[in-house]
Amino acid sequence: MTTIKDSVHDHIAVEGVAEALLETPPVQRLRHVKQLGTVTLVYPSANHTRFEHSLGVYYLADRALSHLGIEGQQAERVRAATLLHDVGHCPYSHNVEELVYRKTGKYHDDVHELLDTGDVARVLTEHGLNPDRVADLVAGDGELGQLVSGELDVDRMDYLVRDAHHTGVPYGTIDHERLVRELSFVDGELVLDEGNVQTAESLLLARALMNPTVYQHHVARIAKSMLRRGTEQLLTATNATASDLRRWDDADLLVRLRRCDETTEYARRLSERDLYKRAVWTERTAVPDELLDADHRDVRAMEHAIADEANVAHDSVVLDVPAEPSMTESSSRVLVNGDIRRLSDQSTLVNAIRAAQHDQWRLGVYAPEADSERVGDVAIRELGLDLDGARVRDVRPGIHATLDEFN
Repeated sequence: MTTIKDSVHDHIAVEGVAEALLETPPVQRLRHVKQLGTVTLVYPSANHTRFEHSLGVYYLADRALSHLGIEGQQAERVRAATLLHDVGHCPYSHNVEELVYRKTGKYHDDVHELLDTGDVARVLTEHGLNPDRVADLVAGDGELGQLVSGELDVDRMDYLVRDAHHTGVPYGTIDHERLVRELSFVDGELVLDEGNVQTAESLLLARALMNPTVYQHHVARIAKSMLRRGTEQLLTATNATASDLRRWDDADLLVRLRRCDETTEYARRLSERDLYKRAVWTERTAVPDELLDADHRDVRAMEHAIADEANVAHDSVVLDVPAEPSMTESSSRVLVNGDIRRLSDQSTLVNAIRAAQHDQWRLGVYAPEADSERVGDVAIRELGLDLDGARVRDVRPGIHATLDEFN
């Protein structure tokens, strides 16, 4: 047994298949992949890694398995899946995942080919575990897959607490110990036992508060957009593939960006925190519906049109259109008077939080500071943004927003 001191859960005892997996290269790579990617440019202490998080998920899964009375090979399979659940992450975590998906059709939880060969496959096989079945759990398949990836998964419980701890913000605080203790399987569904509607709401509320403050902070979004643009150009300019990218860590990607002539400027800006500025930052009501449905090719065409009209280089315009807000946690199931009910059907908070997320949604257009005002003026026209005649300017040049942005 190996005991590891953790900043969130104190001492974590790792044994069995999980202990053997600790020293495999795919798990050790996670030491060099930041959990929050570019958020560290906003919160300097947010330097925790996917390795720490994976240990935390393993710890909470072990507690949940004990509470649920699940033992033997079933339990070992879940423990292995929780420790391995992030080995499919790219450098900087989610920041370039969409790029990898466009080129490979794989998201971070599609890890079958990563577990089928090498040291991980050897360790799993030596412990009597089928790598494919472990990979299925990582993807959330099957009854026990709900513990690893689902509305009430231990992944979510750990990252909210861990991200709040390392950023220093108070919003991700949840009673994860109670959440683990109150889990139960009813008719194959993972639910929270009677009397835990508020416990489920706490998970939902924590995520809703962390989103605008941490995960969607505008500086992190700008840096993510620049990183994604630079990485895309790197794959075009070199013989590196998206499959290669999946196996790199943060330093691997940054070094390659520095060494490529077409991307060295992105690397410099990210390293020196010399980021683009907001030229446009506006809410959902100002954005035409069709813009939300634009695919990657359409977005690039719009960026080029804005750049041409503003007489700036194509690389000087980044259009950032986030997806419509989602609230996976609202599908969590709770027992109420013996019936399984979705949290969205039981909680009066859900609609309020959903409305708040809609209000917090922002479209961004980013450009170098010297070009931001000109780019912002052009982008409003080219994108057909409806600011209702209420455009105001922030004290920093180039930010165009509706009135409520500064009230």
